[in-house]
Amino acid sequence: MIKNKIDAIKQELEHVLYLNLDEFRLEAERDEVLSRFIGLRLRSEFQPIFDTGRSEGLLGYEALLRPSTGIEAVTPGFAFSVADSEGKLVKLDRVARTLHMLNYLTLPEQRGLLFLNVHPKLLVSVTTHGKVFEHILHQHSVPTRQVVIEINESQVDADGALLEAIDNYRDRGYRIALDDFGSQHSNLNRLWKLSPDFVKLDLTIIKQAQRDTKLRRALPKLIDVIHALGAQTIIEGIENEIQLDIALDAGAKLLQGYYLGRPAAAGHWGQQSKPFHDNVLMPGAPHHFGSFSVPAQCGM
Repeated sequence: MIKNKIDAIKQELEHVLYLNLDEFRLEAERDEVLSRFIGLRLRSEFQPIFDTGRSEGLLGYEALLRPSTGIEAVTPGFAFSVADSEGKLVKLDRVARTLHMLNYLTLPEQRGLLFLNVHPKLLVSVTTHGKVFEHILHQHSVPTRQVVIEINESQVDADGALLEAIDNYRDRGYRIALDDFGSQHSNLNRLWKLSPDFVKLDLTIIKQAQRDTKLRRALPKLIDVIHALGAQTIIEGIENEIQLDIALDAGAKLLQGYYLGRPAAAGHWGQQSKPFHDNVLMPGAPHHFGSFSVPAQCGM
C-alpha cells in the first residue's frame, strides 16, 4: 500500500512539476517510508505535542529527521552539513519534507498539526523550493494551515530577512513557530516583530526552573507576556514529573518532552487506537493526555 503511494506520487510530481525523484530513492519498509540520499539512510520520527485544553489531548506532532549510515545513527546536523558540502542542501530539505509528509499521512485521523523544522540557510535564501511538498499537501487535501513551520530564530541574525521569510510562509497559509526561544538573539521586541503563532521555549528553561526558584516564579509571567503578544507557548524538554508539574503550575497548556512521549515512527502512534478523550492529570498517578498514558515514575 505504501509502495503504491510512493509510485503514485513520483508519477504525479514528474507529470505536474517535471521532477524526477529517483535520486531521492524513496522506499517502503514495513509500515513507513524511508529514503537513501547522500549516502545516508533517512527516516522520519514523530514526537507528540500535547494540549491539556483539548478533549482529545493532542495538538500535533513534530517531525524529526533520523539519518544513519546504515551502521550507526548520525545527527541531522551532520546530514545537512554533508548535503551542503555537496551542493544538495535544497534537495535534502525537499527529501526530508516529502518523507515527513508521506509518513505523517499514515498517522491516525486525529493527527493534529504537523511541525516541520526549516534549515536557517534555506529560510533566508530560498522562497520557492517548497513546491514538491505543497503539491503532496494539496493532493491529499491537507491544508497548509495544518502545517507549522518551526524557525530557530537564534540562528538568523538579520531581522529583515527573517521577517520576509516568515511573511512568505504565512502568505501561503502556514503557521509559524519560533523554536528555542530564550537563547542568544531572543528578545520580546523581536518576538513582537515576528508575531508567530507558537513560541517554543528553549529546553534549558524548564531544566533551570527545576533548580532555580526565581525562574520558576517568573515562568508564569513569561508565558503571560507571550500570550499577550498573540502567541501560544509550548514548553519543550519536559523530562520528569517535577518539570511537568512546574510547567502546569506556570499555566502552560502545550507540552512536549521525553517524559510525555519519545519520538517514534508513525506506525507506533498508529497503534494508539483509543480516542483522545481522557484529559485528567492526577498527582502521583499516571498522567493522561487523551489516550496517551505516561507512567508517573519513568515516562515513555
